[in-house]
Amino acid sequence: MATLCRPAVSVPEYVITMEETLELARSRHAGHPQLALALRLIENTGVRTRHLVQPIGETLAHPGFEERNRLYAAEAKARVPLVVRRALEDGELRATDIDVIIYVSCTGFMMPSLTAWLINTMGFASSTRQLPIAQLGCAAGGAAINRAHDFCTAYPGANALIVACEFCSLCYQPTDISIGSLLSNGLFGDGVAAAVVRGTGGHGIRLERNGSYLVPGTEDWIAYDVRATGFHFLLDKRVPGTMEPLAPALRSLADGHGWDASDLDFYIVHAGGPRILEDLSTFLHVKPEAFRHSRATLSEYGNIASAVVLDALRRLFDEGGAADRARGLLAGFGPGITAEMALGRWSRTP
Repeated sequence: MATLCRPAVSVPEYVITMEETLELARSRHAGHPQLALALRLIENTGVRTRHLVQPIGETLAHPGFEERNRLYAAEAKARVPLVVRRALEDGELRATDIDVIIYVSCTGFMMPSLTAWLINTMGFASSTRQLPIAQLGCAAGGAAINRAHDFCTAYPGANALIVACEFCSLCYQPTDISIGSLLSNGLFGDGVAAAVVRGTGGHGIRLERNGSYLVPGTEDWIAYDVRATGFHFLLDKRVPGTMEPLAPALRSLADGHGWDASDLDFYIVHAGGPRILEDLSTFLHVKPEAFRHSRATLSEYGNIASAVVLDALRRLFDEGGAADRARGLLAGFGPGITAEMALGRWSRTP
């Protein structure tokens, strides 16, 4: 049975606080007719600090899409190997033990994918499969876990490496001044994460079941408008309410496995904002404390897109994990509106 091992996570060295974010919004958008609303929404995110790949002055400049994408590739190559090495060490594997690399990112574009560069520079076998996922946004962290589970089920004994690389600050657009854009400017952060899924052995979450669900008619609620200046993030005001239709999908997945989604031992979910966690608590009938790891990621790093699920899981490991065979749920939510969900048991021994 496939086991999701301890993730390795890294965030860049440049930090911006909530207070600095609010002051920037006040100074740059002083005449905005809905500035007070934007400030209130940013404050309500609960994001205390975020990490950026550049100092804030350079982040606010826009040198053009070509330069930003060049920076994305350079930063990915500089930062991803560290988390990959740590993930391999935590999974007690070598690069040559990996059979597939699943790379998820929605904040830059490379072809060939970074997977090719990793194989050429980090000692992975030339026969390593490559699975880049670029268009699932924040849901891609959950999708990567599920595709790794599927691969290890199809090829018993095989091992997968998951890599999430998100530099959301490189998508900042100074000309976008809608409420959704101003909110996202105070919500998203940068981060890189990696984790191993072992086909046999390993300590962590033994993956047992996974599923996906798309809320009909919502494909334009979270989207990119791709222009000459790059990726322009579109966020519909209805997005915070999507847990009401998604909670039944989580419950249905658990029911199909003979579990009660309201009575599990741990919950690792993507936190796009505090409303998501509040609604999950309400609709799943779960105490707010169950989502403490997701809330901590949001507070300290902001929304780091596909890397959120891996960082929240890392925090559960740091807490000492769960009891042996404890039951849990993992989920990522993103464009579509899509939920990528998984169920598993905690395994304390290989």
